[in-house]
Amino acid sequence: MNRFENYLRAAIYAVALTLASTLSAVAETVEVAPGVQLTKRTYKAPINEQPFFGFAAKNSEQQAADANFVNAIIQAAGTREKAFEETTKRGWRAINANRMGEAAQRFNQAFLISPEQSGVYQGFAAGTLARFKDLDATEELFKVALKQPHPMKALNADYGRFLLVAKRPKDAQSVLEQAVKDAPDFADAWTNLAWARFQNGDQAAACAAAEEAAKQRPSANSASDLTAVRDRAQCK
Repeated sequence: MNRFENYLRAAIYAVALTLASTLSAVAETVEVAPGVQLTKRTYKAPINEQPFFGFAAKNSEQQAADANFVNAIIQAAGTREKAFEETTKRGWRAINANRMGEAAQRFNQAFLISPEQSGVYQGFAAGTLARFKDLDATEELFKVALKQPHPMKALNADYGRFLLVAKRPKDAQSVLEQAVKDAPDFADAWTNLAWARFQNGDQAAACAAAEEAAKQRPSANSASDLTAVRDRAQCK
């Protein structure tokens, strides 16, 4: 390779680094609900299977279709609150069945119905982590969910589990200690807390959390985690 080619490659690399740095510094944010700003992110998936419809701008015809959908589903459900509740339930059922495309569609519908509600952002956080493995977006969504109205009791449990996935057990433990206060009968929260305590070096406390989890009814997803943490922590 001659000197000119070496110079050309170095120049291209320098330009690429500059562009990447510039794009990172000016990451675009979008207001998705009054007072709620999010970083604009898109993924390789159909628009209606991306959070917030991929932040795509909608024309007047699409906006009218959204309004018609919201009016129809509220009329069918009886109230906006019931329409939102039923739509998010379907979203969670889809997530639990690993139907992530359908889940995103449901949470997009929930967003149209009540864009300010915490459940929208928690649902998108869970789906974004499971499908796109985007840790930055997931954390941003969880943090928004914590600030929005009517959070689910399982919100801190889900956020704490995410922090474990992100290999941040110290952060996870403080969140999960709150999670078991929010929902003391939620076995999955106790299981996740057991893992956090174990990863932070406190086997006795991990076993105490695991024992509490066993008293409740662990979900199918959590039962194997509970067995694993009890084995790792050598619980009696």
